Amino acid sequence: MSADGRSPVPFPGREAATAVGTRTGSDFARLAHRIGAAGLLDPAPAHYVGRSVTLGAVAAATVAAFVVLGDSWWQLLVAAVAAVVYGQVALLAHDVAHRQVFRTRRAAELTGRLIGNLGIGMSYGWWMRKHTRHHADPNLVGRDPDVAPGTIVFTPEHARDSRGIARLLVRHQDALFLPSITLAGLDLRRASVHGLLRGRMPWRRTELALIAGHVGGYLTALFVVLPPGLAVAFLAVHQCLFGVYLGSIFAPNHKGMLMPAERMDFLRKQVLTSRNVRGGRFTDGLLHIAMGGLNHQIEHHLFPSMPTPRQRRARVVVRQFCAEIGVPYHETTLLGSWSEMLTALRVAAAPLR
Repeated sequence: MSADGRSPVPFPGREAATAVGTRTGSDFARLAHRIGAAGLLDPAPAHYVGRSVTLGAVAAATVAAFVVLGDSWWQLLVAAVAAVVYGQVALLAHDVAHRQVFRTRRAAELTGRLIGNLGIGMSYGWWMRKHTRHHADPNLVGRDPDVAPGTIVFTPEHARDSRGIARLLVRHQDALFLPSITLAGLDLRRASVHGLLRGRMPWRRTELALIAGHVGGYLTALFVVLPPGLAVAFLAVHQCLFGVYLGSIFAPNHKGMLMPAERMDFLRKQVLTSRNVRGGRFTDGLLHIAMGGLNHQIEHHLFPSMPTPRQRRARVVVRQFCAEIGVPYHETTLLGSWSEMLTALRVAAAPLR
């Protein structure tokens, strides 16, 4: 944190990344030069305008269907669609946070808080602080909050240290992973509110007010339009599927990859701890939309401010460069990524079995 309490700029843009790389004369410098020369870090305003308009139209249609259907169990299908809409809103907030949409900090912070806090009820400021630490040291125990031990652990040492009910859950964590991520959306929002309440963060009161507005509006709509039993069923389906969607987007990209025992240079740190998820000839585009570009996790971690539509072209450049310098570049299918991740969770829990 800086002296004025603001978070430092976490994700460098084209000029900053190239300048840092040039000073160090690193492998990343040479790769950044190729990426910049190909125009792959240039803004993509048309993409984000089109994406925002499309997402807004789908969200409006979902709300309209919710109101028109009223007391009908078809509402559970609306809840499933709403879970996807929430996931896409979260992905758009993610891109805003990475300065892919707006290059100025103020525009990104204002828009990110409206989308994140008011749109899905999660603190943008809290998530930024957490996500910045993840990008700085992915998969590094003690520094990356995404591999901190809890009811799921990623190392045998953490498995041995687990106690009580957590120990029982960790023992079977590979089998319990999918059921557990049904609560991922709710748990992230709980943690974000807790972080706002206990920490000194910029815009704290504004963020809490926006989250309260989201929760109040959401629950009011449910219990005004629907009878209590159906309202509870809608809430359960919506929130659980939202959690599964979030987990399916973020978990396959790092879990089961290298967990460094020591620090490495920037390029290797980002490439060796990430995996890409590829689709087939006719499904890759759909996968890219569904995962918001995070199926190209390697390119995203190397160049976080790269607009999503540029990542597919950047993949060709990055793969070729990694082959030239002898750095393994790992990508697999969606099913393959889940298999690798669940295998890693089982290996981590092995001491308890």
